[in-house]
Amino acid sequence: MKISIIIPVFNEEKYILEILKKVNLQKKNYDLEIIISDDASTDKTLELIKQNSHLYDKLIENKENRGKGAAIINSLDEVNGKYLLIQDADLEYDPLDYEKLFLPALKFNADVVFGSRFQGGGAKRILYFKNRFANFILSLLVSILTNINFSDVETGYKLVRSDIFKSLKLSEKSFAIEIEIVMKLAKNNLRFYEVGISYNGR
Repeated sequence: MKISIIIPVFNEEKYILEILKKVNLQKKNYDLEIIISDDASTDKTLELIKQNSHLYDKLIENKENRGKGAAIINSLDEVNGKYLLIQDADLEYDPLDYEKLFLPALKFNADVVFGSRFQGGGAKRILYFKNRFANFILSLLVSILTNINFSDVETGYKLVRSDIFKSLKLSEKSFAIEIEIVMKLAKNNLRFYEVGISYNGR
């Protein structure tokens, strides 16, 4: 089963090659399609990407910086996998967690799998209480509105069946796309799963 990994990138020259190498290590276990969507980086990110074309399958060059949401939306026409996963380029999320994320899809035919930073799993860097509290309130509000028990609606790790994701007709260009994805998925009668993941927040 092919899984498409979308990597939205903006000015990540310090991390882009490392994350690409980490994702590529997972190719020995899974059939991955790696799609990079560069959101008009102004540092050496795009140069490094082009110099290492063996580390990805497709590169999308966005002509102007419009945000993470726009970079994701602009990638969807290139997706060929049965599922797609968003992979941030800043090393906060570890591709070693792919096994946990993919298992519900492979074993239970899940439609959606969220990686929760607040459930069991690997090591998690302790960050600011206010950020954690704000995420808790937002996740609680979304859970109330959707009647689905989410613990981390703003997680960057969202594995979704590609045909479903493409049908959402997303429009949010900024990081707010995370909430738009959740709310639009929740309107459908889908099989949701959640797994604990590690998190190395910056």
